[in-house]
Amino acid sequence: MNVKTFKDLIVWQKAHKLTLEIYKATKIFPKEEKFGIVSQIRRSSSAIPTNIVEGFKRRTTRDYLHFINIADASLEETKYLLLLAHDLGYLKDKEYKELLCDYEEISRMIGVLEKSLKHRL
Repeated sequence: MNVKTFKDLIVWQKAHKLTLEIYKATKIFPKEEKFGIVSQIRRSSSAIPTNIVEGFKRRTTRDYLHFINIADASLEETKYLLLLAHDLGYLKDKEYKELLCDYEEISRMIGVLEKSLKHRL
């Protein structure tokens, strides 16, 4: 596959989809969480595809890898916030498990990308 833009990256596509799913899921969270967990999980989830994009556009492999590492950290933060939302009763079991499956897939893909970039250094 010829990757011309960030939109061609499957890992970006999956991360973008996860972000959209989280935005949708958090619409029904309690109003008092608007500036709490809703804001935080939306920021952390949107940071995943955002950092993939920024890294993709960087001129050096080292810079690209740096932003992929940030995306990976944001992914882990998002995983915790999903757990918190579930434990607080804001996410039903089925929805939580589906989002965790998305997390697992993205985590594997980021790991493969990190490994590939490290081999280029």
